[in-house]
Amino acid sequence: MKKIKWGIIGCGDVTEIKSGPAFNKVPDSALVAVMRRDVAKAADYARRHHVPRWYSDANQLIQDNEVNAIYIATPPSSHINYALMAIDAGKPVYVEKPMALNYTEAQEMATAAANKNVKLVVAHYRREWPLFKKLQQLIADNIIGEIQLANLQFYKPSQSPADLAIEKNAWRLNPKISGGGLFHDLAPHQLDIMYHIFGPVNKIYGLTVNRHDVKAADNIIAGNILFKNGIVFNGSWCFNTSTTKDQCELIGTNGTISFSFFSSNKITLANNNGCTEFNFEKLQHVQQPMIKKTVQYFLDKAPNPCTGQDGAEIMRWIDAITSSH
Repeated sequence: MKKIKWGIIGCGDVTEIKSGPAFNKVPDSALVAVMRRDVAKAADYARRHHVPRWYSDANQLIQDNEVNAIYIATPPSSHINYALMAIDAGKPVYVEKPMALNYTEAQEMATAAANKNVKLVVAHYRREWPLFKKLQQLIADNIIGEIQLANLQFYKPSQSPADLAIEKNAWRLNPKISGGGLFHDLAPHQLDIMYHIFGPVNKIYGLTVNRHDVKAADNIIAGNILFKNGIVFNGSWCFNTSTTKDQCELIGTNGTISFSFFSSNKITLANNNGCTEFNFEKLQHVQQPMIKKTVQYFLDKAPNPCTGQDGAEIMRWIDAITSSH
């Protein structure tokens, strides 16, 4: 295999800017086919993005002889079926986060890929952002001493009826499609960076509640994690506030590091030498660095940037945090 020729299953909103165009912008990669159940929308996407072929049936795309890699960008409820279909066809898979509805499904996907020797990458794409690579370097350099605590606070106002009338917003609050509420949609980004930097865990605790509609997905979540290296993580998420907050602070024996996951492109370092800011340019296509690494992995030129087992582990954390529901 000299070039990765991609087929996208689920060419919806997430692929318009975040990922789709990047497949034609990284070396040795091209987007050659897309699929969406609504054939008119699939054709429209293909026309606007100059994709040669489009389908309304996922199996037809997977069986396309020119397609040699599959990107699954549908809601989580269908990830496992499409992933197993692609794996059974022997085609490497790049699957959106969250990896699946739950840990059981994620582990089944990872096991199937391993058993059939098919490459599988999970799209925890912040791992490849310059901001988080810098964060990893600062921690490795012991710039704030020995890290004791990681405190995360993430708050957003509730969505209005008008917001929820839009399909791409509504399905994220339907546990049968998303696995849970906005926590399942957004927290995987945050938890994966914690895992990527701090490693395996000893204990996970969680508490979740929806104070306003017991039939809806929980919108207040608290999570505590004890990593094997002794670092304690405290996370709180609320999707029903009057204000917005997106902050993570790492507290060490010699200073602090602060950053956000979604709302800014800077790292703030405070230690005995004073306060320093590191600023990063906003990426046009946020998945492009991860797609580049995935292409290199599929071509045997680099290691897997996020394995199926990594993705399954984050689903295990999410299940553990939300198990009180």
